[in-house]
Amino acid sequence: MTAADPLPTTATVAPAEADRTHILNLSCTDRPGIVARVTTSIAAIGGNIAESAQYWDRSTDRFFMRILFTAPAEVGHGVIHGALKSAIDGFGMTFSLTDGDTVPRILILVSKFDHCLLNLLYQIRVGWLRAEVAAIASNHPDARAIAEQHGVPFHHFPVTKATKPEQEAQVLRLYRDTGADLVVLARYMQVLSNELSTALSGHAINIHHSFLPSFKGAKPYHQAHERGVKLIGATAHYVTPDLDEGPIIEQETERVTHALSADDLVAVGRDVEARVLARGVKLHLERRVLLNGHKTVVF
Repeated sequence: MTAADPLPTTATVAPAEADRTHILNLSCTDRPGIVARVTTSIAAIGGNIAESAQYWDRSTDRFFMRILFTAPAEVGHGVIHGALKSAIDGFGMTFSLTDGDTVPRILILVSKFDHCLLNLLYQIRVGWLRAEVAAIASNHPDARAIAEQHGVPFHHFPVTKATKPEQEAQVLRLYRDTGADLVVLARYMQVLSNELSTALSGHAINIHHSFLPSFKGAKPYHQAHERGVKLIGATAHYVTPDLDEGPIIEQETERVTHALSADDLVAVGRDVEARVLARGVKLHLERRVLLNGHKTVVF
């Protein structure tokens, strides 16, 4: 090479856009060939299955399936729907297709007890719970400092019996305006009306401070203490117009003894509630929960 020769150049090739992740949930009457038809359709568009789980409920003859798969970035949901249309129509499927790369957004409702709220924020911060908190709303001002500390918008929506319809309209408007995917009742001590419960159907999770069925009314742990219970627990369930009777997502119990005071039971209960709610939210956001009538299938 002489001084006059041009220097060799290396062509710059733009890196290929990474594959996108998708989550397919489906249910239908059980018949032979469902798995084969669906997986073949995914393969036909260049999809690669990373996770697959299925379940046949013999009591209802209903089949449930969850598939997490990757596909080339240029393959959008329209193409995927088109590829699956034959299977969907042929088997009469109820299905949902979710972009697995988009971080879901949650709206947290809380009252004065903040242990579940704090655990959710912690699990998000450390990356165990993949979510973004769109806002925190409360019927009390107590959680404002927590929201500000975590850089989350806070909304104080006071409520009385007379103002409940207007207050719930504010909650619903906030849910829609923030584009939240889920409402989390993190010890939100207000009973949602039938109208709001219906509007949030399948998109609101409550933590019940007992292993359902439970002691009803005020001070459940004190009632439990008076009855000498040996197990206490918590239940994460979907909100429905039937109070504390929504489909159950997650539960846990903790063994206790006669030596514990009512305050001790409260402390144990706080810990269980925070864990169960976080797990229930995680399962929902990862699209691992499928409704099966009044029950759930959790993959």
